[in-house]
Amino acid sequence: KVVFEPSMEGYVNLFTERTRATDDMLEEAGEPETWYEEIARNQGTVISGPSRYGERFLNSVIIGFGSTALCMILGTAAAYAFSRFRVPLKDDLLFFILSTRMMPPIAVAIPIFLMFRNLGLNDTHLGMILLYTAVNLSLSVWLLKGFIDEIPIEYEEAALIDGYTRFQAFYKVVLPQAATGIASTAIFCLIFAWNEYAFAVLLTSGTAQTAPPFIPTIIGVGGKDWPAVAAGATIFLVPVMVFTILLRKHLLRGITFGAVRK
Repeated sequence: KVVFEPSMEGYVNLFTERTRATDDMLEEAGEPETWYEEIARNQGTVISGPSRYGERFLNSVIIGFGSTALCMILGTAAAYAFSRFRVPLKDDLLFFILSTRMMPPIAVAIPIFLMFRNLGLNDTHLGMILLYTAVNLSLSVWLLKGFIDEIPIEYEEAALIDGYTRFQAFYKVVLPQAATGIASTAIFCLIFAWNEYAFAVLLTSGTAQTAPPFIPTIIGVGGKDWPAVAAGATIFLVPVMVFTILLRKHLLRGITFGAVRK
């Protein structure tokens, strides 16, 4: 209770903070708005105003969901290979893949910036999607390998005996059973890509800039417009919340997957 109530108060303030100019805050005019009318007006002010927040929000959607989808495709294929085939130096390769996530972004930002500049990927959606995919790939491979390991290989062997190809067995037998793990992993990858700040600050400036580095720069009359910042942060919360709610059943099943065996 001590932690929950102050946290909820902060979120409520984000939703109800008024996005008005400084002069407007000194006077009250008209009848009070209902809570949903106030939220709609406040958020609409941020999106349609001169800050161009809508463009940054759209960039976050494109880069976040694009990198998550690509990471799931590559991560599932790699995890299946590590789980089902004899890969030379498997343990060493898995550790190397995981070690790429141990490096702080600032340590590799300059080499990545120089590489992106030479390849023409600096401040582009494609460049950020590829970068976030590379960062999240280690997490997705490790998580998905654990889920696929829990699927009995006898199911695939039975499918192969029935005439399925290896790809058909993977697509029609393994993937449906691994859907829980894929959904759970997708949530974690999306949260990282959605909230990532360091790479977004260092490698984007306009065309592909996402919402996290842009929200603090929203400037109003006489300084920072904190109500506008609050409204922008509120809008920014919605997609991940909706995505997580839609996949919450898979997330709960994924946490306990393989915990109980017959």
